[in-house]
Amino acid sequence: MSDDSQRPIVFKRVKKTLHGGHHGGAWKIAYADFVTAMMAFFLLMWLLTSVNKAKLEGISNYFKTPLKVALMGGPAGSKSNMLPNQGEGILKQPGKSSQDGKGGDGDKKDKGKGEAPSELDAQTAQMIEAARTRAEKRQLQNLKEQIDAAIAVIPALAGFKDLIKTELTTDGLRLQILDDKNRPSFDLGSGEMKPHTSAILREMASLLNKVPNRISLSGHTDATPYAGGTGGYSNWELSADRANAARRVLVAGGIEQDKILRVVGLGSAVPFDTENP
Repeated sequence: MSDDSQRPIVFKRVKKTLHGGHHGGAWKIAYADFVTAMMAFFLLMWLLTSVNKAKLEGISNYFKTPLKVALMGGPAGSKSNMLPNQGEGILKQPGKSSQDGKGGDGDKKDKGKGEAPSELDAQTAQMIEAARTRAEKRQLQNLKEQIDAAIAVIPALAGFKDLIKTELTTDGLRLQILDDKNRPSFDLGSGEMKPHTSAILREMASLLNKVPNRISLSGHTDATPYAGGTGGYSNWELSADRANAARRVLVAGGIEQDKILRVVGLGSAVPFDTENP
């Protein structure tokens, strides 16, 4: 008994190893990602074949310039939303599509649901052009009223108000200095300006400086052939000399030279009195 109680006690550690079974569910996550990617790919291919070209361009332009869509209230690539400048604006002609050729079945379906993008662009262009025309007409009408009022108030011009005519035309506001039987602007066949005409233009120079518009000067003659000239001098040269004489007087009166856009001679091509040119 004593020998058994003195024997050492040994503890043996046994390492357990699992055999068999599977590798867990990680493969399911990878497979689900693959199926999702394939579904998204086929959905994209279906959208590309079912949506027409105009809508695809609109979507593309939106992601390129989304801020412009928010500010302008239309497709980002639409040129008709851009405000034109003071000159002749380049706008789309109404009724013309932005695409060449005939649309496919997708275009026909879209027309049944709503207006095509080209029609909307044409309508927008028409509204912008109409608004610009109305604004310019109001501005010119206000300018005409200001000039008429100034002519009536300025003492140097009040005596010649019957010789000064203002009217709105398709080209803008026309201001004419007319001839009177007793007070012609120029002598017959001469490019030298009369003193009263020069006085009118000098006063008009300070008045025209106050408006933002640029001016065009044109000279005229009657239909009487110019027979006293040399070297082919005719009514065309005479009218150009008269227009240039008006330019010199305006510059001497203080008008800014960059406000004068052009100086032309019209000869007798545009008579004031068609019955007695």
